[in-house]
Amino acid sequence: MPELPEVEVVRRGLERHVVGRTISSAQVLHPRAVRRHVAGPGDFSAAVSGLTITGTGRRGKYLWLPVVERTLSARSAAEDALLAHLGMSGQLLLGDPARPVSPHVRVRFTFTDSGPDLRFTDQRTFGHMAFVVGGAVLPSMIAHIAPDPMAPDFDEAAVIGRLRSRRTAIKRALLDQSLVSGIGNIYADEALWRAKLHWARPAAALSRADAARLLAAVREVLGEALTAGGTSFDSLYVNVNGESGYFGRSLAVYGREGEPCPRCGTPVRRDPFMNRSAYSCPACQPRPRQRTRRAGGRDQQDRST
Repeated sequence: MPELPEVEVVRRGLERHVVGRTISSAQVLHPRAVRRHVAGPGDFSAAVSGLTITGTGRRGKYLWLPVVERTLSARSAAEDALLAHLGMSGQLLLGDPARPVSPHVRVRFTFTDSGPDLRFTDQRTFGHMAFVVGGAVLPSMIAHIAPDPMAPDFDEAAVIGRLRSRRTAIKRALLDQSLVSGIGNIYADEALWRAKLHWARPAAALSRADAARLLAAVREVLGEALTAGGTSFDSLYVNVNGESGYFGRSLAVYGREGEPCPRCGTPVRRDPFMNRSAYSCPACQPRPRQRTRRAGGRDQQDRST
């Protein structure tokens, strides 16, 4: 699934290529793509046609386009938004309006300037779009999502406090979008490796220094991934021009089971985690000790495998 760097790359592309343009038409080619627009595909198309895109926004893995009526007859400022989540395989692609329409195109936007159209392409149809009234600043659908570590309003001290109060493993806490947004499986593993913390370590056992080091690692890896255009393992993640990201070449542990750790040479380990995988270095990121009960009722320390 595209994570913060990939979605931010797409947002920046939209910032360059669609802001200031007026939507001529919105053709919904698959109703599932607008399933969160409760009024249905026809209402979605009617709602966005004739609107001018005035900016871009992103929170975590969501992005949106603030829109305003072209004539400003009904509103004095951009109040509404076109919200998108890319899901597992979603793409927002710009190109020649005359090019063939792929069978995976779910929504197609044309513009009054007859320039490049915008196509929401989603092979697996897990992504979605919606028109959100009053959503220009922050769409109500995603108000529950926390700011990400690169956002201006990210409160590190508050997040550290909440992280250390969680009765769960660190990685599970990092993936909780209500605590901190934008981090997915790839970047959680990479940040934990940089911070030398095992993914199963209890979040409540973190010192403030450990938590601060982890958040610094998160920002570092997200920033490097963004500079590289994100991580592309296949053709399902590309930017608005169809180009892949290259951070996959810099991954230290994710997807590298059995390969040497770049820091110490120990083979990288893969463990099952929430129907996915967790990658770590057994030497650099020792698994936390767990208490086990033995005869006589006394506890002993034992390293789980």
